[in-house]
Amino acid sequence: MVSRVRVWLNRTYAENVFFMDQLRRNPSDRAVEIHATHGDPDSPVLAAADTAELEPEGLSPAAYVEYALDQCARRGIDVFVPRLHQAAIVAHRAEFEAAGTVLLAPPPEAVAVFQDKVIAYEAVQAIGVPVPPWWRVRSADELLAAVEELEAGGHRACFKPASGAGGVGFRVITRAPFSLAHLNGFPGPHVPLGLVLEALHRAEEPVDWLVMPRLEQPEVSVDCLTGPDNRIRLAVGRTKNGRRRGFTLHEQWLEPARRIAEGFGLHHLSNIQFRMHGERPVLMDVNTRPAGGLHQLSLCGINAPWAAVQLALGEDPGEIVPPFLGQDYTVVSGPRPLRPVSLPAQRLEEHGPLLPAVPAPSGPVESTAAEALPL
Repeated sequence: MVSRVRVWLNRTYAENVFFMDQLRRNPSDRAVEIHATHGDPDSPVLAAADTAELEPEGLSPAAYVEYALDQCARRGIDVFVPRLHQAAIVAHRAEFEAAGTVLLAPPPEAVAVFQDKVIAYEAVQAIGVPVPPWWRVRSADELLAAVEELEAGGHRACFKPASGAGGVGFRVITRAPFSLAHLNGFPGPHVPLGLVLEALHRAEEPVDWLVMPRLEQPEVSVDCLTGPDNRIRLAVGRTKNGRRRGFTLHEQWLEPARRIAEGFGLHHLSNIQFRMHGERPVLMDVNTRPAGGLHQLSLCGINAPWAAVQLALGEDPGEIVPPFLGQDYTVVSGPRPLRPVSLPAQRLEEHGPLLPAVPAPSGPVESTAAEALPL
């Protein structure tokens, strides 16, 4: 009799409720139990899991590793998919393996390269992958010099933190003075250069930003599954052009993604993003974790989360080629159940309170997770 697989996702994105759905509906018909932890009691992943706990706040990376090791031992975790404190966790891979847990994450060397976007751009450029022009800036003078050089070349400047994920802190520079035009409609990413320079002059500490040209669509996110032997098992591009989404197997996107995933040992699931700079694709970002939209590959007949778990357990799924490419689509929000509101107050001692596996409330509450067909 084949034993169940126990998978843990820590403080993951709301969209990964679909990742969890796909694990349960795996084509191997293998029993899967999912443990989830989060700092937000209203995260839909807690309600979607078989067991769940609130995570303690304020732990250092080292303390979080101890918390994670305790979770794995106490919960009998077979496969751990770390998002929060990924770098610290993968540095202790041997300790997790001693506890009987496989980490579904790249080795520490690969994670370190892509934590800092400047180091990442320099590294991928060295292996022949095109990147956009960029400047690392820490002061108002450096920002102004970078913006003026980009504008002289006919480009619109934007900036984002040198370290970060999910588009947090991304802004597009405009020369237009602040006016009511900036207050009409929904908030956007555009910010007047004068306000940014003023904020930098008032700042007590330097910033650490990457300044680059505003890249054009389409945006293509290549989801990759790579084995510990550095060989790609899966590479499929998800295209985004405004609201329209689709899929691609064109080598102009897949070839540089394979070169990065295999060249840097991005074992297990990674997501490599490209946009257009002029007439050619250039690297935008590399995520050393499963993308929030990974489940959308189900529209191509692929269950990527389950293939990744199989690979982590030593059950090599072989090369995965989509049997077809799904039609173009868009993403919409939909209701997902949440846990009851009567949760115990969070506490730091003993790693926080346990949330027992209780039935979801009868009335669903809307989340912003994007729908796709689970496989």
